[in-house]
This record gives sequence, C-alpha cells and structure tokens, in this order.
Amino acid sequence: MNDDNKPNGPKHDGPDNNGNPWMKSLLIWVGILAALALFVTLFNGGTAQAPGATVPYSQFLDKVEAGEVKDVSISPTVITGTYTNDAKFRTNAIPDPQLVPVLREKGVTISARPEEQPSVWLYILYNSLPFLLFLGIAFFVLRQMQKNSGSGAMGFGKSRAKLLTQKEGKVTFDDVAGIDEAREELEEVVEFLKDPTKFAKLGGKIPKGALLVGSPGTGKTLLARAIAGEAGVPFFTISGSDFVEMFVGVGASRVRDMFEQAKKSAPCIVFIDEIDAVGRHRGAGLGNGNDEREQTLNQLLVEMDGFEANEGIIIVAATNRPDVLDPALLRPGRFDRQVVVPRPDIEGRVKILQVHMKKVPLAPDVDARTIARGTPGFSGADLANLVNEAALMAARKSKRLVAMQEFEEAKDKVMMGAERRSMVMTEDEKRMTAYHEAGHAIVSLHEPASDPIHKATIIPRGRALGMVMRLPERDSYSYHRDKMYANLAVAMGGRVAEEVIFGYDKVSSGASGDIQYATGLARDMVTKWGMSDKVGPVEYAQPEGESFLGYSSSQPRHMSNETQQLIDHEIRATVEGGLKRARDVLTEHINQLHTLAGALLEYETLSGEEIKKLLADGDIGRQDPGTTSRPIAAAGAAIPRTRRPKGPFGNPAPQGA
Repeated sequence: MNDDNKPNGPKHDGPDNNGNPWMKSLLIWVGILAALALFVTLFNGGTAQAPGATVPYSQFLDKVEAGEVKDVSISPTVITGTYTNDAKFRTNAIPDPQLVPVLREKGVTISARPEEQPSVWLYILYNSLPFLLFLGIAFFVLRQMQKNSGSGAMGFGKSRAKLLTQKEGKVTFDDVAGIDEAREELEEVVEFLKDPTKFAKLGGKIPKGALLVGSPGTGKTLLARAIAGEAGVPFFTISGSDFVEMFVGVGASRVRDMFEQAKKSAPCIVFIDEIDAVGRHRGAGLGNGNDEREQTLNQLLVEMDGFEANEGIIIVAATNRPDVLDPALLRPGRFDRQVVVPRPDIEGRVKILQVHMKKVPLAPDVDARTIARGTPGFSGADLANLVNEAALMAARKSKRLVAMQEFEEAKDKVMMGAERRSMVMTEDEKRMTAYHEAGHAIVSLHEPASDPIHKATIIPRGRALGMVMRLPERDSYSYHRDKMYANLAVAMGGRVAEEVIFGYDKVSSGASGDIQYATGLARDMVTKWGMSDKVGPVEYAQPEGESFLGYSSSQPRHMSNETQQLIDHEIRATVEGGLKRARDVLTEHINQLHTLAGALLEYETLSGEEIKKLLADGDIGRQDPGTTSRPIAAAGAAIPRTRRPKGPFGNPAPQGA
C-alpha cells in the first residue's frame, strides 16, 4: 500500500508513545528501594556505635586501676576512651559514684558528652516514613492494575478496547479465502477508509457499522482484521462481555470511553466480538428492565447514531446469534450492513486449504480438491485444524513431507474421533458391531437417494464402537423427501441387522444414537416441513425463543390433545416406516450382509470402493504386505438365528402374538 493512500491521522507504531513503560517501572522500584534504605539508616542512626572495641564495665575498671587508661568521655549511656597504647574502647555506662574519684586518682583525663537530641524535622520524618512508604506502594499497585486492565479502583469505567498494531501480524484479504461474497461486501468499506472524498463527491456517507453473521469458525474475526490490514487504519478490538460488569453504569461508561479513544484515532475501526453478549433484545430480563446490560446497549445505540455524530468511526461486530439481537441495533444508521459469512462451498474449501497448506511441506500426491470433496460442511477453522492434525501425524511418523495418507487419517480423526485400539472387546461384541455397521452399509447401498459410503469401520472411535461414514457428492442446501426416508432406513439398518442375525432378545443398546437421530428427523418432517399427509403442511414445532436464567421468554405453541396424539402417531409411523424399509432390504440381501460383516471382522476398515468391489467380485482387491487378496468368508454362516413374528409396520409383534 502506498504512503499516499494512508490517512493523515496519528500513527500507532506501538502500545505507548509517551516513553518506555519498563523504564518507568524500573525508576519507581528504585525509588521504593531508596526509601527503604533511608528508613533503615534513620532507624539505626540513633543507636550508632562509636569507634572502638566494646569491653565489659568490669574490664574497664581493671584497666583504670592498672593505669592503662589515658582519657575517657562520659555520656549518660556510653563511656568511650583511649588506652595508653592509643587503642580505642567503649563500654556501657552505669551509675557509679566512685568512678570519677578513681579516674582523678589515676590521672585520667575526663570529659563529659551530653545526650544528642535529634532535630524536629528528622523526628517527624522518622515517624511518618513508614506510613508514606505504605501509601506509595499501594498507589503503585493500584496504578498498575488500572493501567493493565482498566479495572482498578479508579478505572472501572475505562474501556478495555485494545489497539491492534502491525507488530501483532498484519492480515490482508489474501489471507481470507472461501468467503468471496462477504469479502466483496467489505472491500467497499476499505475503499472508503482509503479515499473518503471519492464517495463524498457524490453525497455518499461512510457506513456506520457492519454486522458479520455466521457460524462459529467461519472467519468473522479474521475478516475484520483483514479490513484493518487493507485500510491501514487503527483497529480497536473488544469483546461484548468486556462491557458488562456487576456494577450498574460501568458498561455505559466503558462505551463512552471507547468512542472517545476512537475519535482521537479517526478514521478507525472498532471491532466488537460476540456482540450478542451486550446487544440482546431488551425486555428479556426480569424486573423493570433497568439492568446493567440494557444500559450498556442504550449507550451503544446513542454513540452509533445519536445527536452527536461520530464521523470516521466504523463499528464492525460479529455474532453467531443474530436472532437475539435488539431490533434497534439492526436498523439503518447503525449496523447498515449485515454480511453473512457462510460455511464455504467446495471451491471455497479448496482456497482455504491452499492458504493453510502454504505453511506445510506437502508430498506430490496431496490434492486439495480431493480433500475438499471429502469435507462438506467444514468451516475455515475446521479445515485449519485438519491441516494441523495432518502435519502432527506426519511429524510423529518422522516424515519430512505431509502425504495424502496423513490427510485421510486426520480427516477420519476430526470427523469420527480418535481410534481407541486399546479398547478390549470380546469376539461376540466385535461380531455384533460388524453386523450392525454392515446393516447400515447394505441399506445405504440399496437406497438410491442415500449418499455414497465413504468408509465403514468397526474400530472404536470417540464414543462409537463402529461407524459408517457417508459423504455427499456435492454440497446440498436443501433435502428432499426421498432422501429423508432413505436416511431413516439407513439409520435403522444397524438395529434391524442385529435382530435379523442374532434374534429379538439379543438386540443391543448400540442403536441408541441411531434411534435418536431417526426420531429427531421424523419429528422435523412432521412438525416443521409438512411431510405428513395426516398432519398437513402446518408448523407445530416449538419456537426457539431467547432464554433468561433458564426460563424461555417465548410461549409454547398451544395445540389440542387430539393434535398432539396425531403428531406422536405420525412420528412413530414415520420411524417405523424406515424400520420396515431397512428390514425389507436386509432380508432380500442377507448374503451381502454376511459377506460384508466377514470383511469388516477381517480388515476392520473398508472404503466405499472396497465395499462395492467386495459385493460385486467377492474380494476387496487389497494387496496387504505379505498377503494376497482372497475371497471373504461369510461371517454368519455358523451363527444360530431366531426370529419373532412381525407386527404392523414391520416391527416385532408383542409377546404372545
């Protein structure tokens, strides 16, 4: 960026332009140590000892009797003198009326020295120095607390906004990938900051604020830093939670102080992260609504668009909860623009991966597009974590380059959890898990609307004993009825396989997650998406309102008992319909179920292509070191199976049927 494009505002090259803060702290501590030394000197000054060796009083009398004392100086507390050999001595004085006659008899020169009285000023200083020293240390500590956090005894109302400088790492739009539409929305803000006169000639006004809305990890904070990096203006950052304190009025004071700082550095950008912490809908609390958070929000609304215009200050805020923000915060004149920062599509994921892969030495077989196809729904933070996990895995293997194998292992770890190979499972549990996962896979293969299988494994990962992962061929933004029914059938395939192979009484609790998913999907189909002919295209789902202290502020949707019973019946019928479809598929393709379960028991993990090849040719085509590919034996050939008669919708009939 050329110097001509930089604003003529104050420069911010460091955190403090008024001197070296370390030198100031050093001088303060030197002053405290000097005061302590002065205090010790004054304390010991009244009892300073005269020169000479201290001798007992009896020894002093013996020396006088022997004629070895030349002269003495007597004070009320100390007697000092000189021996005949010119050596000095001293001893403590005691009341002795016979001392002076003895000294005169021995010819000792006698002199008297009165007790020294300290000056009045020295006496006052001596008594007040400890108190002054205590006050100085207390003032220094409070000053440091106020300076560092703005929360000292006199600094509750000070803003905690931090000035981001170039020393902390400059971020530009080149570092932001995968969210091109959001970036284009904000490039105009950058252009305005660089050249305001270009828009002012046509009567355009600088936007007051931009609200970045998106899921966690999509790059809202990174995008805000890129705006500051491109524009080259001061960038203040603060979190929404930094405004709110237990003391009423503190948050409003901090908002005022923040805008005062921003005015001095205008044009500038103020970034408020997680603004929903302070900008929630007013009136959602208890009492009369005159609480700290609402006062803070009121002050923020006034500062953004009140009687006093804050020209040159652009507020950029980020949140993943736009539904709870107050409407006054979103009106034109405050947050003029709401920029949606979505999860990236496949092209965006490719660009994000390429940005993060620049810092990693890659092997020739690494293909960013292949990785992007296998990571639908990943945010920018998820992809950064994926690249980092792959680099860590390559480092643990002492590799110099990160290969595609590490990226595949990292993707499995991120999506399915870390492998738990140390977990001890019995042969019966492994066989049950193999048939459970094979049931999911077989139903998925024979449901045309189902997503393709990416991988099936019976290695415990995370909280699951096994897993069948399906990946869509492309990014999907809406789901059709046939795919929903296919997902219901695939979800129930594991439970049906356990019942078909091991019998009704041996069905395990391993399908709890599948049942939870199927029930939630069926409930949404009936109550949200109008996919039940009996209920009709009417929404009966409970609204997701804002909650305060655990109590929902929205009223539940009222419905009659007959309607609720009809909804419950349709949800159960929808789930049991998926159960019946899964049962029909597995009953028809029972041999494929045995074959796939046997392969999972032998190889533990199979890819989607290997599963297709296995069911078509009888082997997976894998050449393991030291072995050759061979036909897979059916795993369930020797397993006894018992079946119960079926009731309506394909589910087992109750006892006695």
